[in-house]
Amino acid sequence: MRATGRTRRHLRIRRKLQGRPERPRLCVYRSLRNVYGSIVDDVHSRTIATVSTLTREIRDLKLKSNIERAKAVGKVLARLAKDKNVSKVCFDRGGYKYHGQVKSLAEGAREGGLKF
Repeated sequence: MRATGRTRRHLRIRRKLQGRPERPRLCVYRSLRNVYGSIVDDVHSRTIATVSTLTREIRDLKLKSNIERAKAVGKVLARLAKDKNVSKVCFDRGGYKYHGQVKSLAEGAREGGLKF
């Protein structure tokens, strides 16, 4: 039931958000163990950058807390976006509350230089 509610919220959010080439969408997905962040251009159906806690760069940091790992994902994602000349994004929280890991990922992306 909880997953169904999240899916409904996510679809409701997606009706309002669309990643364009000048302002792609930063979408977040949380599994039970990992956090994933992607920057997507919906017009051309292209993923510009994607990072997760499974990425070697994040795993090598050996961070204990999920909040710290999510913040690191946000920072690395922001750096990859800057390399691809993306500075502004619209934030798609994926139907999750803006709290905990999702909030930490967003703060890490902001620290890395992305503008929401």
